[in-house]
Amino acid sequence: MDLPSSLAWLVYEAAASPGPERFLAELGRRLLCDGLPLAGGALTLSVPHPIIARRTWLWRAESGAVIEALAFAAAPPVEAGREWLAGLGPVWEEGIGASPESPVLGWAGIANGAGRDAFDPAGADRLREVARFAAAPLAALAAREARAALLEAYLGRRSAARVQAGALARGTGETIRAALLCADLRDFTALSEVTEPHAMIATLDAWFDRVAGAVHAFGGEVLKFIGDGVLAIFPVAAAPGKAQGDRDACEAALRAIAASRAGMAHLDQVRRAQGLAPLPFGAALHFGEILWGNIGAADRLDFTAIGPAVNLVSRLEGLCKPLGRSVLISGAVAANTSAPLVPLGEHALRGIADPCAVFTLPED
Repeated sequence: MDLPSSLAWLVYEAAASPGPERFLAELGRRLLCDGLPLAGGALTLSVPHPIIARRTWLWRAESGAVIEALAFAAAPPVEAGREWLAGLGPVWEEGIGASPESPVLGWAGIANGAGRDAFDPAGADRLREVARFAAAPLAALAAREARAALLEAYLGRRSAARVQAGALARGTGETIRAALLCADLRDFTALSEVTEPHAMIATLDAWFDRVAGAVHAFGGEVLKFIGDGVLAIFPVAAAPGKAQGDRDACEAALRAIAASRAGMAHLDQVRRAQGLAPLPFGAALHFGEILWGNIGAADRLDFTAIGPAVNLVSRLEGLCKPLGRSVLISGAVAANTSAPLVPLGEHALRGIADPCAVFTLPED
C-alpha cells in the first residue's frame, strides 16, 4: 500500500511517540512534506487531574516550535487550540472519537484569496483522512498521558516517573541524598472534635495547599500526606560538585519553609476574619541519605522513603511543641547553608542513638 508519508507514519510509528508535543510536531512536519500548506496545528487532550482539565499543544509550522496551554478545572471552558489557530489562518478541527473527552486535532492553513474561514475542499478531505488514521495512535497516546497524570497526582512527579519506567518490584529502590521536610498541624485532634467533617476537610486542604505548594515551587516532592502531616523531599540534583548539590537541596528546603510560613500567616489572617482559630503547625528539616523505592505487601505497594534520616526528621518535628518553636532544623542542614540560624543546643530524640544539634530560624 503506497501511503503518503504522514499516513504511513500514523500507521507504523506514531503510537510510539514519546509525548503529545512530539506527535503533533512530527505529524505537522510530515503533512508539510506531503504538500499541505499549514501555518500551525493544535492537539488537545483531556486530563484526569484534580487541577488541570485539558492540555493543549500548539505547533507553529514556520519554526517547528511547540508550546503548551493548560485549561484548569475550576475555570470557564476555553478552546485554546481553536482560538490560537484562528490567529494563523483558516481552521480545520475535529474530535478524534465520539466522546466529549476524546482528543481534538486541529490545523491552521495559510491564508489566501479564498478567505480565512475554511480550508479548500481537497485540503479538508486530506485532513479528514489524517484524522481517521490518527485515531488509533492518539487513543494510545491519550491513555498514556491519562495514566501519567493520575500517577503524578497520587505519587508525585519523580515517583510517578520511576513507576512508569518499570520500578515495580517490591523491595527495589535507590539510595539518594535529600533534604527532608516533615510538618504537621498542632492540636489537630482537638480541632477535629469540634469541627464539622466537611469543614475539617476544607481546613486540611488549605493547610496542604500552603505546604505542598511551597515544596513544589522550590523543586521538592511531597511523598506523603499522613493525617494532618506532610513528608516531602528535596533530592540532590546533579551539580558541579557534591557539596554544591547538598547545599542547593538544603537551601531549597529552607526557602520552602519560608514560603510555607508566609502562606500560613496569610491563611491565619483570613481565618481570624471569619471568626475561626488560627492553625499553628510544626515543621522540621533534616538532610541525609534515604532509600527511595517500593515497600509494602505482595499485592499493595507504596513508593516512599525510609531510613534513619526519615526517622530523625520525624522525631525532630515532634520536638517543636516542647521547645515552643514552629521550625526546627538539624545540624546536617545547618552545615549546608549560609542562612543565619539560631542554635538551640543538642537534644536527645526518641529512638535516635546520638543527640542532634538543633537550630531554628531567627524570626521563629
